[in-house]
Amino acid sequence: MFRVVVGHSDDPDSQNAIAEILQECSCSLAGSIPQAGLLFTAIDFDHALILQSIQDAFPGIELIGGTTNGEMSSILEFQQDSLTLMLFATDEVEIRAGIGREASKNPALAAQEAIAQAKAKSASLPQLCITFPDSLTSNGVLILEGLKQSLGEHIPLIGGMAADDFTFDKTYQFFQGEVLSDSVPVLLFSGKLLFSHGVASGWTPISQRRRVTKVNGNVVYEIDGQRALDFYRHYLGEESFASNYAIHALAVFEDQDHFYLRAPNGYDEQFGSVTFFSDIPEQAVVQIIDATRDNILSASETSLKNALADYPGVEPTAALLISCAARRRILGTLAKKEYQLVKTHLPKALPCCGFYAYGEIAPLVSGGQTQFHNQTFVTLLMGRK
Repeated sequence: MFRVVVGHSDDPDSQNAIAEILQECSCSLAGSIPQAGLLFTAIDFDHALILQSIQDAFPGIELIGGTTNGEMSSILEFQQDSLTLMLFATDEVEIRAGIGREASKNPALAAQEAIAQAKAKSASLPQLCITFPDSLTSNGVLILEGLKQSLGEHIPLIGGMAADDFTFDKTYQFFQGEVLSDSVPVLLFSGKLLFSHGVASGWTPISQRRRVTKVNGNVVYEIDGQRALDFYRHYLGEESFASNYAIHALAVFEDQDHFYLRAPNGYDEQFGSVTFFSDIPEQAVVQIIDATRDNILSASETSLKNALADYPGVEPTAALLISCAARRRILGTLAKKEYQLVKTHLPKALPCCGFYAYGEIAPLVSGGQTQFHNQTFVTLLMGRK
């Protein structure tokens, strides 16, 4: 058995919202006891009350999650300021949670502690890791490296960084009954599990490919020996760059055909540098990219189609969807269409759940290295063998 159910409420009252969700989930479970769960909530809820209610209903459940920049599900589709819960009831797939704390002090160590804790409770080797780390206190790339070091390069990692509705003040992560910040929650899956994933952004390159020649973490100073700011202005022009630089991310190439994105969030006139939301490797091959709203929307559809094409079974049991908060901001009122496009390709009754994140985690292709993304839509499909 591998049963997955979803509850979703847009009631602003925390007690009412979680009561509604637990009733929805309990009806769908039909007596089955969930082993694990994923919880996504807006920033303003009483998270401690919500977690305690879940623990009271399902004692000992292996639960992780985090705060968001928007939520989506097969129940209410796209919402803001809502609460959604996905539960897994199974006797054929083992699901174990772990937590790493104080990620700001040592991101890699926190990631390793989370994996070690989950592994210690597992009777079999992990096949898949889901994670929702803090986005504001630490470095997502370093957290990802720590996760990969602990799991090995061949275990796929899927997830997104916790968000706080563009206040950039404090995000919260959930681990069983705890509300945390500065942490790395993980959920390891093993056993008779089938899964696939898809990744797409909708952005297309508009510049020549060039190499990063001077960088410090997420601050790029030179591209092919030229000031990064001048490289951008050469292609975008002075006026366009000043008003639209945040839309024009860098494509960072993993190989000749596949790239992940790095979104800019500022620049320095004196040093000619451009600052990005995440690190960029020195000597990385990059291109400036652009996108229309239509292309951004169609990427959510492409992400799902890629996951469906790679799914090793007949039909998935559930879908986890993670989109970028930057996509939601660019799309504005059209953001609701991301899920609407996705659902047209899925069975009507398929449980779906997801959120808008401050950075996405997934391999670019099946069997490839897991990367940290910006402005990307990630789809994970799951089912039983």
